[in-house]
Amino acid sequence: MWLHGARPRTLPAAIVPVAVGTAAAVGDGVIWWRAAMALVVAVAIQIGTNFANDYSDGIRGTDDETRVGPARLVGDGLASPAAVKRATQLSFAVAAAAGLSLVVAVSWWLIVVGTASLLAGWFYTGGSRPYGYAGFGELFVFIFFGLVATVGSTFVQTESISALSWLAAVAVGFWATALMVTNNLRDIPTDTESDKVTLAVRLGDGRTRVLYIGLLLGAFVVVALVGSARPWALIALLALPLGIRPIRTVAGGTRGSGLVAVLADTGRLQLVAGSLFAAGIALSG
Repeated sequence: MWLHGARPRTLPAAIVPVAVGTAAAVGDGVIWWRAAMALVVAVAIQIGTNFANDYSDGIRGTDDETRVGPARLVGDGLASPAAVKRATQLSFAVAAAAGLSLVVAVSWWLIVVGTASLLAGWFYTGGSRPYGYAGFGELFVFIFFGLVATVGSTFVQTESISALSWLAAVAVGFWATALMVTNNLRDIPTDTESDKVTLAVRLGDGRTRVLYIGLLLGAFVVVALVGSARPWALIALLALPLGIRPIRTVAGGTRGSGLVAVLADTGRLQLVAGSLFAAGIALSG
């Protein structure tokens, strides 16, 4: 039950930026325990955010019986709100503990970055004015699971920020954002009923589908740009065929439960493409 609540299909959004950011530092030398701690931070924040979302949506009644998609711990009565809140706190505590080891080894200002990341995870749907209910969820995912996580993973290795890590972070951010767009596209009808004004609700069904396709294709355009400096990075283009099925499904107008498979396909694409991207960058380093 708790593994289900952690939403394993979303974890590529945490794994890929650390892999790519670490790969960007290969030419300067990689300290592997720092990479491991960065991975723990990213995965724990992702899991904690998933539990926080489950908790906050559940107590608001957003996840009622009309919701399409995987079951929720609070909304479907599988766990008490208090238990899910404790799971959120435990996940964030693990992230904080791993992050503090990097603070000691690298720089004190990582406390600021880490704190901002934890607050972003909680206030996505938590608090009195959650930004996820105002259409800013995708922007924060791009920033924190794209730019911050990728560039930060490079920084903890080199203690500097490179143009390569910034550019690579854009591709990573596009993949992560596409994952959220998939989820919010599926939930447009129920989110509209519950006054959860996601970006997908604001854009509407048609334009959200265009956004999803643009993010997937845009990520590979950025991969090609990175390949001009790190040629082996182009091996990530081998993952392009994995995008055919989800793009066809989304472009074809599939709705509701039919989009659940798109979430899995998008996560798979992100993991495979991101892994190849990281390997290619490292090989060219």
